Formats: sequence, structure tokens, C-alpha cells
Amino acid sequence: MDLFEHSRQEQARKEAPLAARMRPRTFEEFVGQEEIVGPGKLLRRAIEADRLFSSLIFWGPPGTGKTTLAMIIANLTQAHFETLSAVLSGVADLRRIVKAARDRRGMYGTRTILLVDEIHRWNKAQQDGLLPVVEDGTITLIGATTENPYFSIIAPLISRSRIFRFRPLTNAQVQMLLEQCLRDAERGYGGRALDVTAEALEHLAEIAGGDARTALNALELAVESTPPDEEGARRITLEVAEESIQQRALQYDKAGDEHYDTVSAFIKSVRGSAPDAALYYLAKMVMAGEDPRFIFRRLLVLAAEDVGLAEPMAIAVVAGCAQAFEWVGMPEGQYHLAEATLYLATAAKSNSVGAYWKARKEIEEHGYRSPPVYLRDSHTLLREEKAQAAGYKYPHAYLTGWVQQRYLPEGVRGSWFHPQGHGYEQRILEIRTKMKKMTNEKMSK
Repeated sequence: MDLFEHSRQEQARKEAPLAARMRPRTFEEFVGQEEIVGPGKLLRRAIEADRLFSSLIFWGPPGTGKTTLAMIIANLTQAHFETLSAVLSGVADLRRIVKAARDRRGMYGTRTILLVDEIHRWNKAQQDGLLPVVEDGTITLIGATTENPYFSIIAPLISRSRIFRFRPLTNAQVQMLLEQCLRDAERGYGGRALDVTAEALEHLAEIAGGDARTALNALELAVESTPPDEEGARRITLEVAEESIQQRALQYDKAGDEHYDTVSAFIKSVRGSAPDAALYYLAKMVMAGEDPRFIFRRLLVLAAEDVGLAEPMAIAVVAGCAQAFEWVGMPEGQYHLAEATLYLATAAKSNSVGAYWKARKEIEEHGYRSPPVYLRDSHTLLREEKAQAAGYKYPHAYLTGWVQQRYLPEGVRGSWFHPQGHGYEQRILEIRTKMKKMTNEKMSK
């Protein structure tokens, strides 16, 4: 590297965004993920001893330290370190690195560690290209991904790697990083005349949603966009911090864990008759760009599964809201999402419709048995069976519109449907009680 190249790199580092300049370089500067790289943890011991031989998959939301930890490994290891972005690189780039890694290993015995950022972006064929070199130890892979690796990374690569899950940083940890930035005169704002209030820091940490990069970007915008006062100091108040980022950062990946966690919390809140909680998770899904049709599908399922016969109109209401949404669209369609959610959250609940699964289990375990002869289609009966068919009792021929007779096949006990008496099911219980009373009276005569 000549003096001009060195000068260009130094200038590039100075002009890099604050989040890039403040990237931790050592474990002492690294914040969060103590369960992975805290003092005495296995991975940290392996890194510090330069005994990292197993490939690694770092999985977690943005701004939690995945790439930063890989860079710390690069600083501490004697191995040659390479970086690829799965967004910008392909098989040709991988082949070039593999060839160089084999030459380096053959001539100097030097290991190669390869960081593939956003590895889930590579398709199956591209990921397959890593298998032989990971298998024979030519390359030690560090894959960074924001998506569940069990769904986005091929199984053979998973089996050859250790998976470490990164969690969102706490508000306190994000605030710690912001304070480090304000003290660091070399890379941060330690050499600037700043007056940042505690409320501003707390707000920036909170709105980041556990993403250190988001918090640092917001701080940079607040500082660089605030003019100095008469004394030359930039005062960052809560109002300035609020203006530096207009919307709370929502961690939500429609194909990942946050999607499933939020939907689960939403459904359980509706099922638990907690309207405020249901609206909270509904708002998050809508703000994060979830497909409203997906939400309506989940509500239609819930209308039968968890409300059921306690409020038979639930399906009609939700289906009507879904149709109204198709006509109205966004943003006014959010009223219909909210109405369907609130209707189900405040409706009487019953899971008695789940009796269907008990009936299905009976058939799966014991096989299907034919119905009594008098319930079958008369056109399918044999001559000797037609006499038995005459035993069918037509309910409407009786004053009460009901008559006792067996409907289940012989040997099938039934007793699956148990209305719980909530809402409309109270009426069902009354009818069943009346039928039982009539049966007892008839038997006593």
C-alpha cells in the first residue's frame, strides 16, 4: 500500500457514517450478547485463543453486533480474513476466494476465515459451493443472517456450523453505546462541543428498538443538523432527538421470527378477550407492512376455532369486514381490521367446534364404520336391508321435531361435542336439556 492509498483509506474512514466509525474493535468495546461472548464463554475463549475452527452462523435482527463480532474475530485471529456480501457477490467471487485460500494454505499453512454477510440471500446452488471447502477446512465460514437459518440456509451447511442467536440490545445497552460515542474523541463526538440531555439519549435508545445502528444514525442526524448556539455548542434536546427520527424502528420480518411472535401474541390476545393488547399487536403488524388479507384470514380461523358457537355471527362479521376492506382499501380499511379484531376480542368464547378433531381422531385410530342401515341412501341398500331401513324415524313427524334414535355407527361412542354455555351455546344447552328430559319421560312411561 502506497502513501496515497493509505491517505485515501484514512479519509474514507473519517467520512464514514457514525455507526461505521464507532464499530467496536475489541471485546471491551463490544456491548450486548453476553450469553454468546461474555467473559468465559466458549466462543469468546475460542476467539481469544485463535482456535476458531468450526464454521459459525450469526443469526439475529439488524444492529445487534453480528458483523461487528466477525470484525473482532478478524482483528484477533492470525488467519487470513475475507468478506463477501451475498447481496453483491456470487459464485465467481466465491471461487476466487476459494482458490486463493487453497494456495495460501498450501504455501504458508495459513487458514482463511470468510464472512458472508446476508448469507440467506444466496440461493441453494450458491450455498452448495461452500460445502466442500467448509468440509475440508479450506475455509472457516462466518455467515451473518437476519432470517431464521433453519429456513433460509441449506441443511448440509447448517450441520457443519454452530448457530449463535443474537438478541436485540436493551435500551440500557444502546444508551451505553451512545455515551461511548459522545466520549470518543477519535471516532465519535468526544472532541465536539455538545450538550446532549439525558432525555434525548433515553429517547434515541428507546426508539432504536434494540438496533445500535439505528440509534447511532439518529444521533448523527441530530448532531449534524443542529446549528451551534452563540457559544459554539450544539444542544441536543428531547425535541431535537424526536425530530431526528420520525418513526419508531419496528423489528419485523414477514418471513422470520418477529412475524410469528407478533401474530401469535395477536391471536392469543384476541382469544384471551384482551382488546387493548389485540389492537396493539394489530397496529404493529399494519405499521410494519403486514398483508391485511393475512390478518383477516387469521381472524376468520379464530372466529370458528375460538369463538365458534358462542357467537355464530362472528364469521359473518369478520367476513363482512374483510369484504368491506376489499372495497375501501387503505388507509380507511384499518377501521375494518380494528372492528373485526374488537368484535372477536369482546365476543363470548368457545372452542367446542374443535369437537370435529375428536371425531376425525376416532376414524384415524379405529377406521370408518358404516352408519346404521336406516340412515343410508335407500337406493344403495340390498333387498334384505330395505326392511331395516323402514326403521328410520322422521323427526318432523313428531310434535317436538325431535325423536330419539341412534345416529352413530355401532361401536362408536361419540360424546365429543360439549357446548360450554357461553353466549349462544347457552341456548344449545337448553335445547339439549329439554331433549334429555323428554327422553327420560318417554322411558318412564
